[in-house]
Amino acid sequence: MTRQKRRHGAEFKARVALEAVKEQKTMAELASQFGIHPTQISQWKQQMLAGVPDLFGEGRPKREKDDQELQAELFQQIGKLQMELEWLKKKVGDER
Repeated sequence: MTRQKRRHGAEFKARVALEAVKEQKTMAELASQFGIHPTQISQWKQQMLAGVPDLFGEGRPKREKDDQELQAELFQQIGKLQMELEWLKKKVGDER
């Protein structure tokens, strides 16, 4: 009999990892409480701790800058396409 992998949502993982970070219970107790292998809890805890500096780092301004650049490029493309459309409408209108 094969056992299917269980998929856990981000909210559940965060709750389990937060409990592990608090260190109020042992990994074995947490594993029993949440029905997860202790190794999995340790991995989620490591992922959480590795991602914490990004929350307070300068990742947001960079992302906003990238978004602004992308938005400017898209507006430029829209303008170009609108000009081409108008040109084509004139062309088709002249041929009739």
